[in-house]
Amino acid sequence: MVPLFLWPKGWYKECCWSVKKPMIPQKIPLLTIAELSGEEAGRLRDRCSALAQKLPPPTQRAEELRYYSSPGRTELGGNHTDHNRGCVLAAAVDLDMLAAVRPRDDTRVTLTSEGYDPLSLDIADTLPRQDERGSPASIIRGLAGWLSRRQVPRPKGFDIAVDSEVPAGSGLSSSAAFELLMAAVFDDLGGYGFSPVEWAIAGQFAENEYFGKPCGLMDQIACAVGGIVSIDFGTSEGPTIETVAYDFSAHGMVLAIVDTGSNHEDLTGEYAAIPQEMKSVAALFGEKTLRRVTERKLLSRAPEVRAQCGDRAFLRAWHFVHETRRPEQMRAALLRNDMPTYLSLVRESGRSSWMYLQNIHAGEPRSQSLAVALALSEDLLGEEGAWRVHGGGFAGTIQAYIPETKFQAYLERMETVFGKGSVRRLNIRPYGVSRMRVQ
Repeated sequence: MVPLFLWPKGWYKECCWSVKKPMIPQKIPLLTIAELSGEEAGRLRDRCSALAQKLPPPTQRAEELRYYSSPGRTELGGNHTDHNRGCVLAAAVDLDMLAAVRPRDDTRVTLTSEGYDPLSLDIADTLPRQDERGSPASIIRGLAGWLSRRQVPRPKGFDIAVDSEVPAGSGLSSSAAFELLMAAVFDDLGGYGFSPVEWAIAGQFAENEYFGKPCGLMDQIACAVGGIVSIDFGTSEGPTIETVAYDFSAHGMVLAIVDTGSNHEDLTGEYAAIPQEMKSVAALFGEKTLRRVTERKLLSRAPEVRAQCGDRAFLRAWHFVHETRRPEQMRAALLRNDMPTYLSLVRESGRSSWMYLQNIHAGEPRSQSLAVALALSEDLLGEEGAWRVHGGGFAGTIQAYIPETKFQAYLERMETVFGKGSVRRLNIRPYGVSRMRVQ
């Protein structure tokens, strides 16, 4: 069994954190669709209407339907640093999961979602189940389990239908989007009033303990808070979160991902090896994570690290000690609107992931689509843009920053190689997980 990564004991129960700006929501917000732009509002209404038709007929008294939205996320900097208490820069995007929910009078949850088998479970039973690991049921039960540890009233059951624009295995963190979507339902129906960041920690708990993936906390916080967030996981009290207001499109730059035609849904073992190897290096220095291991310390014991942990572990630690510095440098560049420096840092991050972290491919020589996409991006964009592996890596997507004047040429090149629709423009979504009022 893969060892599970956990934050320090007590985080799940008490959950403290530092917030440097007042833009971090303290409760999951309620948004009225009419407040959104006309085109977006119309599309959301259509999706809500279609979802309502997918819910099963009420088995008890009928209640008014409720709607919720949770965004996907894009990692901007800090590739594979969060699980070793490093720093990251991430953002919510305008691709979301939308849900229609009908409350129930019992403790059963039923889920209908296109592309997945319908499921039904009783959340009164909060014990992890081996046969549910890796499934949506494990996340739902895990969130109920988190609530039971908080010693709050038992959560209510509900019927839920989900429509997802966040492709699974794409690097946009469909798992975190789903976790926060379910969290919003639990919070609203139970009247708990937990903050989005608390629910982000609950989502990580469910993914670690029930789903079986040793993820960090970056994805969940980005989906919970919205906008661009700078997160420092190094403080003992919890993550320090700052928000950054920036619109890439307003500065002539397209933020996009390229779907290379593979996904990382079955690569949990490859993903889990990264924090394991980093922590094996940290252990040689008497640390649980690499947070306090500096470049100088790493160099001073390089022969020992190589002998005890292996060369790949040394290189992954080398990636960490440099990569964890970049998010703050990137944030500072955005604040002063210094796009050349920002793009240079993105390219550095991409090179480090490719050369040292080695999360570009999983060892199959005939299947290295991420590397091909990165090479083609570098050739076309040069210093005018940037490119890097997106998210967990090994398969799925790359991220690119493309000058608007070059976007059409970039689109044509990538779609020729990876297929029509493989390039997707992203916009930063200024709000995170939310309850949506249709009227």
